[in-house]
Amino acid sequence: MTRASLDKQPHEVASMFDGVAKRYDLTNDVLSLGQARLWRKAVARAVDARPGQKVLDLAAGTATSSQPFAEAGAYVVPCDFSLGMLRVGKDRHPWMPFTAGDATRLPFKDDTFDAVTISFGLRNVQDTDAALAEMHRVTRPGGRVVISEFSRPVWAPFRTVYMEYLMKALPPVARAVSSNPDAYVYLAESIQEWPDQPSLAALLGKAGWSEVAWRNLTGGVVALHRGFKRV
Repeated sequence: MTRASLDKQPHEVASMFDGVAKRYDLTNDVLSLGQARLWRKAVARAVDARPGQKVLDLAAGTATSSQPFAEAGAYVVPCDFSLGMLRVGKDRHPWMPFTAGDATRLPFKDDTFDAVTISFGLRNVQDTDAALAEMHRVTRPGGRVVISEFSRPVWAPFRTVYMEYLMKALPPVARAVSSNPDAYVYLAESIQEWPDQPSLAALLGKAGWSEVAWRNLTGGVVALHRGFKRV
């Protein structure tokens, strides 16, 4: 089984996710102690998809994250560069327009989507700045971006406990429930290396997004960032 390195070579990351595709959603629910479902609901509220709108769901994997947008009446495009994830998703949701794509070179025209969102995937992209710029390019003026990503717990004692869990408890749990436990060692390491809330907000502003703000979930274990494309 493949484990990506922290330089995040696209072929390594894609292959790693191919290897965990079938049990990915179950593993996430177990490792997050059930919080993953609550985080998805928070993303759906932040995106606020409406009937007839076009939503691009990046790093959509098996499209579990895409379902709330479709249920709201939006036209949602699940996009991922892991073909293994897309195959599993297509088997489960054959009616969805799954699209293979790299977040740094999106296969869509300018000003296409009312909203672009990515959940727990931006951290795995090799060039964060390029991905944020591409999201901006394909969003229509007045449209929005919503990013859900692991972040820094805001209470110092909890932050210490959380980091201990990541490096000591997460790998053994992953061995019990995942088809590729080493992928979750990469997960823990990549979370530790990821920018904190203000730093990610600054990157969004640099990419052209305006009115950038964030909200902490589960004490900052996860942060929701949102921004808008100027009209």
